[in-house]
Amino acid sequence: MEHQERALAAYVEQVAEDPATLGVVLVGSLARGTEREDSDVDVYLIVDAARFAQLGREDRWAWTDRVGEDYPGSYVDVKAASPDYLRTAAASGDDPTRASFLGARVAFSRREELPALVAAIPRLSEDAWAGRVRSHLAQAHLHGGYFLRQAEQRGDPFLLQHAGTHLALAAARAALAADRRLMPGAKYIHRLVREVPSPDGFVEAWDRLLAGPSIGTAGRLVEILDEWLGPEGGMGVDESLSVFIRDNELAWLRGTLPAEYF
Repeated sequence: MEHQERALAAYVEQVAEDPATLGVVLVGSLARGTEREDSDVDVYLIVDAARFAQLGREDRWAWTDRVGEDYPGSYVDVKAASPDYLRTAAASGDDPTRASFLGARVAFSRREELPALVAAIPRLSEDAWAGRVRSHLAQAHLHGGYFLRQAEQRGDPFLLQHAGTHLALAAARAALAADRRLMPGAKYIHRLVREVPSPDGFVEAWDRLLAGPSIGTAGRLVEILDEWLGPEGGMGVDESLSVFIRDNELAWLRGTLPAEYF
């Protein structure tokens, strides 16, 4: 909207005076064209390596700026980044980071490479998407089978809720990956699981699991997942366990994120 574009222009005019500023990338609802009258302006401030290192030493990764305030609730929500940050995000960023660049618009740039760097971040290869489906299926098998069974056998209410929630997340993440959809954050899961294509009964089984995690509700959800997204012949116990260990217990060794944080 016009008043948010004015706030963005005022912010760009201010930060462009600093030679350490390499660019401003507009993200969020304004970039996607879904803003409300009172929406804030979300940007990544792209700075050079020296300034980014300085901000890191100060532990200053995000802040709000009131420049250009001319409507109720007006502010610019700023996150710091650098060209190397953008390259790393494109190579190994998690879903919320990648999703934050969907529809992004470079509002100011001193580097010709910035638009291409920004455009690469939300993209994943077909092999990467297929790998995610497999990873989330393994998560579902372990949380919906082994851990939920342990919870019921031990009468452990925490483990029951933990395993149920993680199974629900894994099932939702598998559905999103099958639709080649990034997961922008946990607060969007309940809506997104209803938006992506899925077989009859999937959403109902997902809701029943959340309402009452148990071996029964988990088993039905995992059954639907396997029929829908599982490999031909099924994902065996050893394969599920091995992938789960790789993506959780060995994430530190491999320098990767645990599967639920992909």
